[in-house]
Amino acid sequence: MAYRIGSGVDYHQLVTGRDLWIGGVKIPHTKGALGHSDADVLLHAICDAMLGALALGDIGFHFPDTDNSFKDIDSKILLMRSTELIESKGYKVINIDSTLCLEAPKIKSYVPQMQQTIAEIVHVTNSDVSVKATTTEKMGFVGREEGLKAYATVLLGLK
Repeated sequence: MAYRIGSGVDYHQLVTGRDLWIGGVKIPHTKGALGHSDADVLLHAICDAMLGALALGDIGFHFPDTDNSFKDIDSKILLMRSTELIESKGYKVINIDSTLCLEAPKIKSYVPQMQQTIAEIVHVTNSDVSVKATTTEKMGFVGREEGLKAYATVLLGLK
């Protein structure tokens, strides 16, 4: 097959006392995402989409939270390793479309940096990486600012 498409989703609880990392960018906020790694919800969703496109399992299979070598790991490393894995199978990223769901903080000013960070890691241009955000209009755990989630769709093509 010349093309493969994958989708990913990730969720993390928001808590005080943690840094908030989204798309490989540290964002000032009163809460951060809770997780075994740095809990970058956007990069985790992108990793899952990439791995899923080639039926390689998910981020938990490759980087389990039961393995202390991944404790507090920078999720940019997980994205880099996921990229290396799909490239070792003869594929490359064509483009990424992603959506963040969070009430606060507003991320608009950070999107260009997220696009650049992600693009550099997966070997595409900034214009090949879409990062969008939405609120849930105060509904559900996202609306109550108890957590955040991200969705990603990735198109892969043969190298």
